[in-house]
Parts: sequence; structure tokens; C-alpha cells
Amino acid sequence: MVHVQLTNKGLLMNKSYSDAFKLKVSLAPLKGDKTIPQLCSEYEVASSQIYAWKKQLEEHGVKIFADNRKADKQSAEIDKLYRIIGKITAERDFLSTALNR
Repeated sequence: MVHVQLTNKGLLMNKSYSDAFKLKVSLAPLKGDKTIPQLCSEYEVASSQIYAWKKQLEEHGVKIFADNRKADKQSAEIDKLYRIIGKITAERDFLSTALNR
């Protein structure tokens, strides 16, 4: 998708790319079969953009294989605490109305 904006200096064009496209382009330099200029020409993307996406992949790609069991355990604990809070709130409300009679 291309966004075009008219400014006093001329047209300003911003492209937005899908996540799948960004992944494909950021993996391409890692394969090593094409140079960055060749990839720029093939994907019609600036070299700085390829380097930026590649850096993001290198820095955050490890999260794909991260152990999610810890997050699941924390989520279960949070759910348990919300149930306890709900029970205590219901008891408080019941006692409050019972004592106000």
C-alpha cells in the first residue's frame, strides 16, 4: 500500500509492507545467494530498509523459539487471583447489604 501526501516540497510517498513480506526480505540476505543491491532491485526496497529489517530479525527472532510455559504459568496464576478477587468482592457486597438492613 502506498500513501501519498502533498507537501510544500513535493510529493511524499510512504509504503507499508506486510509482515510476511518483511520476513521474506529480511531472510534473503542471510541466504547469501544475492547481494544487497540485487535484493533492493528485486524487492524494490532501499538497502537501509533491508538492513533495518534484518537487524530486527536478528535481535527479536529468538522470541519465536522462546519457552512460553513460563508465560502460560503466569497467566494461570493471574486468572486464579482474579477469581479470588471476584469471590471476595461478592462476599463483601453480600455482607455490606446484609449489615445495612
